[in-house]
Amino acid sequence: MHIVALGLNQNTATVDVRERISLSDVDLDEVLEQIRNTSTVLESVVLSTCNRTEIYAVVSSYKAGEDYLKSLLTKRAGISRQELEQHLYVHRGEEAVVHLMKVISGMDSLIIGETQILGQVRNAYLLASDSGNTGLLLNRLFRLAIELGKKAQTETDIGKNPVSVSYAAVQLAKKIYGNLSGQRVLVVGAGKMSALAAQHLHANGVYDISVVNRTFEKAKELASQFQGTAYPWDELDKCLSEADIVISSTRSQSMVLAQHQVMSALKARSNRPMIVIDIAVPRDVDPAVGDLRNVYLYDIDDLQGVVAANVEERKRQSVIVDDMIQSVLREYSHWLSEQEVVPLITAIRDKGTRVQSEVMESLQRKLPDLSERELKLINKHTMSIVNQLLRDPVKNLKDLANTPGGTRQISVFAQLFGIASTDLLEAAKGNILAQSNTGDVRLTELAEPGFIDMLRKWRDSLLTEENGQGDELQLHPVLR
Repeated sequence: MHIVALGLNQNTATVDVRERISLSDVDLDEVLEQIRNTSTVLESVVLSTCNRTEIYAVVSSYKAGEDYLKSLLTKRAGISRQELEQHLYVHRGEEAVVHLMKVISGMDSLIIGETQILGQVRNAYLLASDSGNTGLLLNRLFRLAIELGKKAQTETDIGKNPVSVSYAAVQLAKKIYGNLSGQRVLVVGAGKMSALAAQHLHANGVYDISVVNRTFEKAKELASQFQGTAYPWDELDKCLSEADIVISSTRSQSMVLAQHQVMSALKARSNRPMIVIDIAVPRDVDPAVGDLRNVYLYDIDDLQGVVAANVEERKRQSVIVDDMIQSVLREYSHWLSEQEVVPLITAIRDKGTRVQSEVMESLQRKLPDLSERELKLINKHTMSIVNQLLRDPVKNLKDLANTPGGTRQISVFAQLFGIASTDLLEAAKGNILAQSNTGDVRLTELAEPGFIDMLRKWRDSLLTEENGQGDELQLHPVLR
């Protein structure tokens, strides 16, 4: 089994490519279902934001898994495989884990340290988890990632003075106009990005804010927070003609502002200049709007230069975050190693419980006059003896799992306790089921080859001594 991250972002693809790969909520459900129904990908989480579309997956084979995911994205986007691969990146093993950590901490964002990505990754994980797409490996990985994202925001300066795409959009308008007070602003959309934009506009002295949204109630709710005015969707053209600055961020899968609409608005406002900032992906505004005289159109890719001053300070903080990422990588690798001995630990405990039960049955036959209270007391103490005897072996097994060359000694443990390969495999299946979201037996079937490989490694290790080097981090095979 292997971990892979595959996708594209603002560094590898322009907005016109990203919007073709971007996935709506309905698309996400469909993609997760498609992946769930293939045996090529064992676990998956799909992340789609305005700046990136990525799939994190556990695959049985790098080649087969990556081929399937590339074909899936190609079909969804309606572009050729060759064109897609020009913009696509693929991270395997350790690189995939590090990439996820950089994404969730804001280190890989358009604006380094931006804070929205933590919530976006969390929501992507929860959707995949609720859909039954995640299992043992990704559940642990994403929980660690979410913890890291929170620490990066609260324990380093990268989380201070939070910056977002919406903030950058307002900064762009400020750079053009200087003082924003007195400007009339139209916000198209009432989602999180629009709300953040309205918040930053209000903080910069803009008090004439109009909000237009398809759902009028949401427009009223947002406008009321900033003493603005809400308008129904059918009054968009009227509001457009009165606005000096337009910031658009809807979740529409098609254009909401066409060239002819803006042209009519210009005539109604006697051709006074208008700034239109489109921070949606897919884009809300027809790129042809930028060809109109006295209209200055900017999309999300134009925001790169606006935040250059912010980047240098946040890059200095990235050193601290990098150390955090290495710590998480080490923790995850250790956890993966411990999972390999969980079936053996379970099998040993099961054997201890069986022996204790057999002793209790024998005792009841030989001493039939024992009261129920006496039997409970004896059962409690004999079980305590078993647990105390196994405490040190279990701890040592976990330590050996993270010790270079420990595989041979683990094999000896299995022999000493008389644990057969079939017992280990049954324990492994039970462990996977216990830690999966759904209890779906399919997860045990998919995981079985990995545990068979593990058993083979233990057998082979009896013939070959493994050697480790010093204190260097020995990554688990899943991360290689």
